[in-house]
Amino acid sequence: MVRAIGRVKCSSGSHMLIVECDAAKLPRLYSHVLDKRWKPVGKLVDIFGNIASPYAAVVCTIQDREKLIGEKVFIK
Repeated sequence: MVRAIGRVKCSSGSHMLIVECDAAKLPRLYSHVLDKRWKPVGKLVDIFGNIASPYAAVVCTIQDREKLIGEKVFIK
């Protein structure tokens, strides 16, 4: 089952993406993250921030992380 987790807000460091999540649909840790073309992007490793508007940290495995900023990402 694939579902949307939110939009990529920014890139942090050399391998990290920060995703703004929907508080009602929090993803599980260590889930595989996919882009809008259903290609693997990385793995979700942390959820942090306010309970009403949480963020997720994704360790990115692709080279062009900057292209994902503003795009929706999904988990599998």
